[in-house]
Amino acid sequence: MIVTKQSLIGDILDADRSTAPYFLEMGMHCLGCPSARGESIEQACAVHGVDVNVLVEKLNKHFGN
Repeated sequence: MIVTKQSLIGDILDADRSTAPYFLEMGMHCLGCPSARGESIEQACAVHGVDVNVLVEKLNKHFGN
């Protein structure tokens, strides 16, 4: 999987549940919430004050990209 700013959190979690800690460490503790699962990485980072590029890079490394 290749993660972009527009990737949906739910899609990432469905592809690999072991990515959850990346979201938890940014303060996103509502991963099971339907609205959170439908958010893009960019939207979630904006709400939680996290640099979207850093999270995208971490997730892509996790997926071997």
